[in-house]
Amino acid sequence: MRTPIPTLVSAVLITIALGCTQAIAAEWKFNNGLPEGRNESKQLDQFAAEVAELSNGSLEIKVFHGGSLNLKNNDVARWLPKGAVEMGLVWANYLGRDAPALNAVLIQGSVGSSEELIKVLPEIQEVYAEELAEWGIVPTGFMALPLLKASIFCREEPVKSLADLKTRKLRVWSNDQVETFTRLGVSAQIVGQNDLYVALQTGVVDCAVYPALFAHTISLQEVTKYASYLYPVAGVPYVLGANQKAWDSLTEEEQQAVSTAAANVWERTNQYDAAEEKEADARAKLAEQGVEFLDDFSDEDRSAFLEAASATWAELAEEAGGNAMAHRQRILDVLGR
Repeated sequence: MRTPIPTLVSAVLITIALGCTQAIAAEWKFNNGLPEGRNESKQLDQFAAEVAELSNGSLEIKVFHGGSLNLKNNDVARWLPKGAVEMGLVWANYLGRDAPALNAVLIQGSVGSSEELIKVLPEIQEVYAEELAEWGIVPTGFMALPLLKASIFCREEPVKSLADLKTRKLRVWSNDQVETFTRLGVSAQIVGQNDLYVALQTGVVDCAVYPALFAHTISLQEVTKYASYLYPVAGVPYVLGANQKAWDSLTEEEQQAVSTAAANVWERTNQYDAAEEKEADARAKLAEQGVEFLDDFSDEDRSAFLEAASATWAELAEEAGGNAMAHRQRILDVLGR
């Protein structure tokens, strides 16, 4: 039995239409500078999968981990607004050069406890949204960092005091840390985490500030022998940033898919109940692999660090200009200081 011509034509047209629909599905790149083994990277993979599902396949996001696209974290305010990729992980601690007002919202050492950090997170998100809009970056959502403890990991000699640290070359990850440690008489330099392993292995630096919880993701246990806790990390949230033009090109339904998936990321990551237990587990595993955890830095040393960080925060906010001082005051108001 022959298929009627009109029916056959209709079927062909439907097939062509479906093919065209598939062909024009938006395909986005997401630059993630964190190692693939980090939990945050797994969250981003889940985010991408949820976007595809929620958009019924009309928007596909491919996440590139570990700096594989050769886009540097500290250049994100340059390559993301220019559309080098459609999305990227934005972290204020890397923006000291290009967006000092954003970098100065909260710095390492500006909060002294996990309770203070949790209290200021909503205000920080509002500030980020306001500032990033000026750069042509859309904050589609946020990803919370777990509550972290910054330890000093050292390759050859044990370090458990600021006096010891003054005789070492220290790696840090942000300009405010350089300023704070300089105030304390410690020689500090910024080394990206993707370069840190080699920097320690070759002696470019003797020690590194790094959270014990994540040390295994870049195999610090292979190039360090000692670690000692110094201060709580002001873990400002990551921003799931999108290029403004790319965002505007999406349909309302696709934007909603991204926003919903991003909100799910925040809900999954904004959990702090098991922080101490996770820290203890991480230390135990690192100890099994050869890292000796020394006594914590003394209360006096830790207080000295927080005092130096407070002075750095005020100075950086003043130097940044723009809205930086107002942003800092907003945070202080929330903290009741």
